[in-house]
Amino acid sequence: MNRSVIALGLLAAVVVTAVSSLFTVQQTQQVLITQLGDPIRVIEKPGLHVKVPFIQSVITFDRRLLDFDAPGEEVILGDQRRLIIDSFTRYRITDPLRFYQTVGATEQGIRARLNSIVSSSLRRVLGNEPLLSVLSTDRTRIMGEIRTQVNTESRQFGIEVVDVRIRRADLPEENTNAILQRMQSERERVAREARAEGAEVAQRVRAGAERERTVLLAEAQAQSDVLRGQGEQEAIRLVAEAFSKDIEFFQFWRSMQAYREAFSEGHTRMVMTPDSEFFRYFRGSGGRPEAPIQAPAPATTATRPSVAAPAPATGAPATQ
Repeated sequence: MNRSVIALGLLAAVVVTAVSSLFTVQQTQQVLITQLGDPIRVIEKPGLHVKVPFIQSVITFDRRLLDFDAPGEEVILGDQRRLIIDSFTRYRITDPLRFYQTVGATEQGIRARLNSIVSSSLRRVLGNEPLLSVLSTDRTRIMGEIRTQVNTESRQFGIEVVDVRIRRADLPEENTNAILQRMQSERERVAREARAEGAEVAQRVRAGAERERTVLLAEAQAQSDVLRGQGEQEAIRLVAEAFSKDIEFFQFWRSMQAYREAFSEGHTRMVMTPDSEFFRYFRGSGGRPEAPIQAPAPATTATRPSVAAPAPATGAPATQ
């Protein structure tokens, strides 16, 4: 019975010793072996490894990219403007021994150091750059300079800084309203200029249209006057040509027109001598004194009928 207990105890001791002496390194890990607190060796190759049990300890470090988010801080730019910069840093542990000797076995130690390094680099580089450069395509160059400075200072801690980026750049609260008001005033000024230019163009277009309208109307009026004058000239020519064939009929027709216009209202009063030329066709045929009515005689030419009216007494005014 005692031998069985002893054997079991020895077996348990062997198992515990084997378990304490064997350890596994993953592909995403790198290991630092310490003996009584002093670093002995670094293991970067993944697999199963052996250490001295109860004396040596295994400290594991991540070999993947690690993130560090820096808190937002106010930075003064080269043009004396202020920005609230919120940045983040990506790094990896490249020398576990130096990392352990400078900041300790955990990542918390390096975060405080990185915060100080990144903040100093941001202030140095951005302090020489204007706001437009930070917000333009020059931002890539600026971040490259910051990354180079941070990486140079961080190598002493056994890490490599892969990238430093600005996540957000905001104006301070006290400057935001002033800048927004300035931007609003600038937009209003641009809008006023655009409206003034539009009004000028509209006025120019309206003036040109009005000028063209006036020219077209004047040309149309001139053309109409010319055509009207030509028409009147042609009408006068035709009338003169027609009436020149029979002057006596033309005089008769004009007298009839004058009678119609003078007596159209029915109460026209005219005071003139009985021998006035106006009533020549009332005195007989062709304006001659009325002759006794005789039987018509055969004639070779047609005679025009005349209107005869009794002549008033000599010296008395004729009234119609």
